[in-house]
Amino acid sequence: MLCPCFHYIPKEIVVNLNISEQNICLFDLKKQRKRLILKHVRGTFSYAHYNLSAINMSMKKVLKFDTTLALAVLFLLIFGLVMITSIGVPKSISLSAPGVDYPNCSDAGVDCYLLFKKHLFRLFIGIVAFLVAWKLPLKFWKKLAPLLFALTLLLLFFVVIFGQSYGTIAAQWLVFFNTSLQPTEFAKLAVILYLAYWFSKRKSSVESFQDGFVPFCIISGSVVVPVILQNDYGSTMVISIVCIAMYFMAGARLKHLAIGFFVALIGALIIILSVSHVRERFQGFMQVDEECLEDYCWQSQQANIAIGSGGFWGKGLTQGVQKSYWLPQASDDFIFAASAEELGFIRIIFVVLAYFVISLRGYKIADKAANSFETYLAIGITTWIAMQAFVNIAVNTALIPVTGLTLPFVSYGGSSLVASLIGVAILLNISENTTYHANTGNRGGNRRSRHPQLRRYRRA
Repeated sequence: MLCPCFHYIPKEIVVNLNISEQNICLFDLKKQRKRLILKHVRGTFSYAHYNLSAINMSMKKVLKFDTTLALAVLFLLIFGLVMITSIGVPKSISLSAPGVDYPNCSDAGVDCYLLFKKHLFRLFIGIVAFLVAWKLPLKFWKKLAPLLFALTLLLLFFVVIFGQSYGTIAAQWLVFFNTSLQPTEFAKLAVILYLAYWFSKRKSSVESFQDGFVPFCIISGSVVVPVILQNDYGSTMVISIVCIAMYFMAGARLKHLAIGFFVALIGALIIILSVSHVRERFQGFMQVDEECLEDYCWQSQQANIAIGSGGFWGKGLTQGVQKSYWLPQASDDFIFAASAEELGFIRIIFVVLAYFVISLRGYKIADKAANSFETYLAIGITTWIAMQAFVNIAVNTALIPVTGLTLPFVSYGGSSLVASLIGVAILLNISENTTYHANTGNRGGNRRSRHPQLRRYRRA
């Protein structure tokens, strides 16, 4: 009887060993012994060791990329689409029929699902960008990193001069053909790409003050300064933390990091003391009074009411109250609080767990990346998504002062959604060469083979 494993054996093995189909027994792949068992016709046994890594890969019917990471992102995308449909009804009514008194979804000209339709279209664009970014080779991103960084800097300074605001303090939108673009979201990805490129080229000089620390401050500062001038302090914090995390993992000296932290702290204090609305938000965070409740503490207090009124099980989809009149930006920056009111603690905790899974898988991909550029790139993308989610959830739960940041993959906003999906596509691209070793117990690969490029992944 023909063994089903026979078709996976390279023809040159069969020819060199002078064996036939009837001599083939099976592969001991379950125990990962990596040996070909041959049964001789006269009843004796002989063993021929051979590197069967490629055969194992072909026989193991699994997807190449990190499926756990992909499923976590897919869950957040579906969750965001559902919640925008539920939470976005009041905003859809106000946008589609601003001058109608007592509007109803059945009235002509009133579109209760306007936000859902717009978000669905933006999600389609994001998925297209995701698929394109996923198929592009990583060498393409490495070569294009300096150009993307330069173009993003031009856009950021262009926004400082011509940027517009949509009912917010931050003026960070560019309007093109009746649609808006937020370059800050793409700047986060651009600075990650360029720093990964720069660190991979300057491995020996990262610890130097003159050739490492000073150029790093110039690169990161060139992105942070125009974002500060746009009054977007939430993105400023996220970009700064991402840059510092990448610099630390590249081998920065602790005394250089301490110097940078001290300078950043002085700059933050200057901003807090000199910018009125930032100072008010910090005062409201430290001490809540009557004036605060009616002005600059309104958002955080209403978010707390939404989360608290949801309880453990929530009020049910479309049954939330805070989204209608009390909680500003319920479908954008405060979608976590509005969702908690309708779903409750038991269900909303799965959103937090999804970001935890993304962080865990992202850093594991970085740990097993093929080269330094991919390692730094994976660290930057993972830190960006994880930190932005953490800051958004912390703002919604009043753990930190209010700052305008979207919840990745969930909030209503085209620029954030597309930029985040491109980042995850690059992360999945990196995982295609590493996920197999991350998902199996054989972390060292085939110990009988000699692959110099894989030796650094072995663990004692």
